[in-house]
Amino acid sequence: MKHATGSADLSVGIRYSAEARPVLGGGFKRGFDVAAALMAILFLSPLLIMLALLVKLSDGGRVLYAHPRIGRNGNTFRCMKFRTMVENGSEVLAAHLSRSPAARAEWNATRKLQDDPRITQVGAVLRKLSLDELPQLFNILRGEMSFVGPRPVVLDELHMYGPAAVYYLQARPGLTGLWQISGRNDVSYGQRVDLDQHYVENWSFAFDLLIIIKTLPAVISSRGSY
Repeated sequence: MKHATGSADLSVGIRYSAEARPVLGGGFKRGFDVAAALMAILFLSPLLIMLALLVKLSDGGRVLYAHPRIGRNGNTFRCMKFRTMVENGSEVLAAHLSRSPAARAEWNATRKLQDDPRITQVGAVLRKLSLDELPQLFNILRGEMSFVGPRPVVLDELHMYGPAAVYYLQARPGLTGLWQISGRNDVSYGQRVDLDQHYVENWSFAFDLLIIIKTLPAVISSRGSY
């Protein structure tokens, strides 16, 4: 399954996903998400408070960062994370890309930088261990995300999915997924698209449980994490 990484008629994809395909996993998957998110928030509440204090005390800035992402059926939602970047991250990124053609090429290909000048010292640790994404448990409770699914993307990234965008739009974006257990940023964007399509086409509750089980070893190994 190889897909072109160019522009796509996303309005057609969104309409097809909304009208022709039910939400991935239905009520059973949603019920598991709500119950598991509530238990996780209760169990992890001391850790969440500690991480919030670390972020706040590191530079006095905001604790949380909420960025617009594309969810199921093309609906936009605010994806929550612990802030891992400097407050003026957009300006820092623009200046860095203007100075470095190599960084600009890396950004255009993957929308990520292995050596990102925006990331704070505390943020680097949180990202390495994927702890910055724990606030997405609240996105799960609100029905915007699922425990397992495609990683949430911005609109520019969805264009890179091409015809495979209809698969992304059928599912709620996930806190974890095939991309996270398959190498994360060591995986090309085209491979990431293929993984998302494979997940949607082959979904089962057992498949979700297998991905969840494999997530902890993947996080501990920090493979492709930056």
